[in-house]
Amino acid sequence: MSQLHALVIYVPDSHADAVLAAIGDAGAGRLGDYSHCSFTSPGTGRFTPLPGARPYIGAPGTPEEVSEVRIECIVEEDVLDAVVQGLRRAHPYEEPAFMSWRVNGHR
Repeated sequence: MSQLHALVIYVPDSHADAVLAAIGDAGAGRLGDYSHCSFTSPGTGRFTPLPGARPYIGAPGTPEEVSEVRIECIVEEDVLDAVVQGLRRAHPYEEPAFMSWRVNGHR
């Protein structure tokens, strides 16, 4: 059994379905006889692009607030790199906001 990781991603509402599909297709959210398992919740992302940034939304030096979705799922360590590659391809931001950490879990 592979080590489990929790993965949390913040994505604009407009791209949530694409990111969910990309990470699920790469192996995220596998729980027993189920695939593409996740939990989502709405929120507001806040950021200010620095000089030199090429933001998907907004302009350098201008604070932004964006309606976003928080995606949470479990990922087996052996597919984590593929899942991160999938989320980077599907996510519109220059610097996608995400985090992962090892978790204790039983299958």
